[in-house]
Amino acid sequence: MTIRYIADPHFDTDSIIAYDNRLFDSTEEMNEAMIENWNRAVTDPEDLTWILGDFCSGDAERWRKLLSRLNGRKALIIGNHDDPEAVAGAHSCFEDVAEYREILDRDRHVVLCHYPIVAFHDHYFGWYHLYGHVHNSYEWNIVENAKRLLKNLYVRQDVCRMANAGAMLPSMQYTPRTLDEIFEPEQT
Repeated sequence: MTIRYIADPHFDTDSIIAYDNRLFDSTEEMNEAMIENWNRAVTDPEDLTWILGDFCSGDAERWRKLLSRLNGRKALIIGNHDDPEAVAGAHSCFEDVAEYREILDRDRHVVLCHYPIVAFHDHYFGWYHLYGHVHNSYEWNIVENAKRLLKNLYVRQDVCRMANAGAMLPSMQYTPRTLDEIFEPEQT
């Protein structure tokens, strides 16, 4: 089983195309591209994808319809744009639903939250943190600056391993990614 992550897909959200400068002409085109990318990456039905918030605009029926088209098992970290009624109505489609989780991905501890946490659990002991919410905005720049400051305070190189898993980021390409794929660009 492989674990993958993605934040802020914002299926069915018209305004997100302009907000993120997504290169799609419509939400239908965006939805289909993200579904195709997801299913190309997630081929094993046992694979688990953590959606780190802001999955979809729409009601529970729409959530269930979209989730049924996405390969593999799914878990949700609730985001600020995830309607509570839709989440409740689609709850059975997920392995887990929470606002915050600490998981083990192979031998690595990972903190999952929709929001970035600069001083996340054991950030100075090599744990990882994945989040969304800040898109590729000035807020993301603030988080990146805080991350650089923390890394400069410590001698160890495994401090403050945190990354934005936002679907719209060039490193994500609207595709769920493994922990290695997300952190590989930082290694070079």
